[in-house]
Amino acid sequence: MSVFFYGCVSLDGYLADRDHRLDWLHQTGGVEETGYDDFYRQMDITIMGRRTFREIERMEDPGAFYPTTRNYVFTHDTAPLPEGFVPVRGDVVEFVKGQPGEKNIWVIGGNTILAPLLDAGMVDGMTIQLAPVLLGAGIPLFTQGEGPLRFRLEKAVQYGQFAELVYTKK
Repeated sequence: MSVFFYGCVSLDGYLADRDHRLDWLHQTGGVEETGYDDFYRQMDITIMGRRTFREIERMEDPGAFYPTTRNYVFTHDTAPLPEGFVPVRGDVVEFVKGQPGEKNIWVIGGNTILAPLLDAGMVDGMTIQLAPVLLGAGIPLFTQGEGPLRFRLEKAVQYGQFAELVYTKK
């Protein structure tokens, strides 16, 4: 099993604005301007929090965006999720440890899911895109308590207005 983060942040390190919105990102460009398709083809499982899921759902049909992966949403909400998305409760580290075989797991969005996995040393790679936007405040990408954690830069690519940095665990 390998765990990856793939996502975009503002120049000042925010995943989303104060209201957990991504409008700023979509006003900058789309996934067709990035390495998203190549990355997604390598993934077997996605995991995300409910806030991230809600924002994705607000903008598009999540099932169309994640058609070939098993998709899990960590939530305490009892409202049903659309077909193709499975609600999960509990500890994200234990959940990931319980996944079978040689699966590639994509952590989508928020630091609520990412931070415990970083603290447990379970994140094998990160693809971080930088958008040319300063938000001034919002939801930060990194909030883990353990540190320092070291990663190695594997490549840097420009996609339109985005810089994509690919890191692997050292």
